[in-house]
Amino acid sequence: QLQLVESGGGQVPPGGSLTLSCAASGFGLAYSAIGWFRQAPGKEREGVSCITSSGSEIYSDDVKGRFTVSREGAKNTAYLQMKSLRPEDTAVYYCAAAPDVRLFCSLATDLYKAWGQGTQVAVSS
Repeated sequence: QLQLVESGGGQVPPGGSLTLSCAASGFGLAYSAIGWFRQAPGKEREGVSCITSSGSEIYSDDVKGRFTVSREGAKNTAYLQMKSLRPEDTAVYYCAAAPDVRLFCSLATDLYKAWGQGTQVAVSS
Protein backbone atom coordinates (compact mmCIF):
# COMPACT_ATOMS: atom_id res chain seq x y z
CA GLN A 1 0.00 0.00 0.00
CA LEU A 2 1.38 3.37 -1.03
CA GLN A 3 1.40 5.79 1.86
CA LEU A 4 2.82 9.26 2.46
CA VAL A 5 2.79 11.06 5.80
CA GLU A 6 3.68 14.75 6.06
CA SER A 7 4.90 16.49 9.19
CA GLY A 8 6.56 19.72 10.21
CA GLY A 9 3.81 22.25 9.67
CA GLY A 10 3.05 24.97 12.18
CA GLN A 11 2.70 28.69 12.70
CA VAL A 12 5.59 31.06 12.09
CA PRO A 13 5.93 34.83 11.79
CA PRO A 14 6.63 36.45 8.42
CA GLY A 15 10.25 35.89 7.49
CA GLY A 16 10.39 32.65 9.41
CA SER A 17 11.36 29.17 8.27
CA LEU A 18 9.89 25.69 8.37
CA THR A 19 10.95 22.33 6.99
CA LEU A 20 8.25 19.89 5.99
CA SER A 21 8.91 16.16 5.87
CA CYS A 22 7.19 13.50 3.80
CA ALA A 23 7.78 9.90 4.87
CA ALA A 24 6.91 7.18 2.40
CA SER A 25 6.02 3.54 2.90
CA GLY A 26 5.09 0.81 0.48
CA PHE A 27 7.40 2.09 -2.26
CA GLY A 28 10.74 3.78 -2.72
CA LEU A 29 10.87 7.53 -3.05
CA ALA A 30 14.26 7.24 -4.72
CA TYR A 31 12.58 5.87 -7.84
CA SER A 32 9.69 8.29 -7.88
CA ALA A 33 8.87 11.79 -8.93
CA ILE A 34 7.98 13.79 -5.82
CA GLY A 35 5.80 16.87 -5.78
CA TRP A 36 4.88 19.40 -3.13
CA PHE A 37 1.56 21.18 -3.40
CA ARG A 38 -0.42 23.61 -1.31
CA GLN A 39 -4.04 24.65 -1.02
CA ALA A 40 -5.18 27.84 0.62
CA PRO A 41 -8.81 28.32 1.74
CA GLY A 42 -11.05 28.99 -1.23
CA LYS A 43 -8.28 28.34 -3.74
CA GLU A 44 -7.30 25.45 -5.97
CA ARG A 45 -4.43 23.16 -5.11
CA GLU A 46 -1.24 24.46 -6.70
CA GLY A 47 2.15 22.90 -7.26
CA VAL A 48 5.09 24.61 -5.59
CA SER A 49 7.98 22.26 -6.22
CA CYS A 50 8.96 18.85 -7.51
CA ILE A 51 12.07 16.71 -7.81
CA THR A 52 12.95 13.86 -10.14
CA SER A 53 14.70 10.66 -9.13
CA SER A 54 17.93 12.08 -10.56
CA GLY A 55 17.61 15.22 -8.47
CA SER A 56 16.36 17.76 -10.99
CA GLU A 57 14.16 20.35 -9.30
CA ILE A 58 11.33 22.61 -10.42
CA TYR A 59 9.86 25.51 -8.45
CA SER A 60 6.90 27.75 -9.02
CA ASP A 61 7.70 31.42 -9.47
CA ASP A 62 6.05 32.19 -6.13
CA VAL A 63 8.56 30.15 -4.14
CA LYS A 64 11.69 30.15 -6.29
CA GLY A 65 14.69 31.19 -4.25
CA ARG A 66 12.89 30.64 -0.95
CA PHE A 67 11.94 26.94 -0.97
CA THR A 68 14.22 23.94 -1.47
CA VAL A 69 13.06 20.40 -2.20
CA SER A 70 15.18 17.38 -1.37
CA ARG A 71 15.01 13.70 -0.55
CA GLU A 72 16.92 11.30 1.68
CA GLY A 73 16.90 7.78 0.28
CA ALA A 74 18.09 6.03 3.42
CA LYS A 75 15.07 7.41 5.31
CA ASN A 76 12.68 7.15 2.33
CA THR A 77 11.72 10.72 3.12
CA ALA A 78 11.37 13.93 1.12
CA TYR A 79 11.67 17.44 2.47
CA LEU A 80 10.54 20.94 1.62
CA GLN A 81 12.67 23.58 3.29
CA MET A 82 10.86 26.91 3.36
CA LYS A 83 12.55 30.21 4.18
CA SER A 84 11.50 33.86 4.15
CA LEU A 85 7.91 32.79 4.60
CA ARG A 86 5.15 35.24 3.73
CA PRO A 87 1.51 35.42 4.83
CA GLU A 88 0.49 34.35 1.34
CA ASP A 89 2.34 31.05 1.89
CA THR A 90 -0.35 30.09 4.41
CA ALA A 91 -1.98 26.88 3.20
CA VAL A 92 -2.27 23.16 3.74
CA TYR A 93 0.81 21.58 2.18
CA TYR A 94 0.72 18.15 0.57
CA CYS A 95 3.42 15.87 -0.72
CA ALA A 96 2.73 13.52 -3.59
CA ALA A 97 4.63 10.81 -5.39
CA ALA A 98 4.55 9.15 -8.78
CA PRO A 99 6.17 5.76 -8.26
CA ASP A 100 8.44 4.60 -11.07
CA VAL A 101 8.30 7.97 -12.83
CA ARG A 102 12.01 8.66 -12.91
CA LEU A 103 12.81 10.98 -15.78
CA PHE A 104 10.66 13.99 -15.02
CA CYS A 105 8.38 15.62 -12.48
CA SER A 106 5.54 18.09 -12.74
CA LEU A 107 3.73 20.79 -10.82
CA ALA A 108 0.44 19.40 -12.14
CA THR A 109 -1.54 17.16 -9.83
CA ASP A 110 -2.49 14.54 -12.39
CA LEU A 111 0.99 12.98 -12.51
CA TYR A 112 0.85 11.77 -8.93
CA LYS A 113 -0.76 8.60 -7.61
CA ALA A 114 0.07 8.78 -3.91
CA TRP A 115 -0.84 11.73 -1.70
CA GLY A 116 -0.25 12.59 1.91
CA GLN A 117 -2.90 13.89 4.26
CA GLY A 118 -1.52 17.41 4.36
CA THR A 119 0.07 19.60 7.02
CA GLN A 120 -1.02 23.14 7.89
CA VAL A 121 1.39 26.04 7.50
CA ALA A 122 0.30 29.40 8.89
CA VAL A 123 2.40 32.52 8.47
CA SER A 124 1.26 35.40 10.62
CA SER A 125 2.49 37.80 13.25
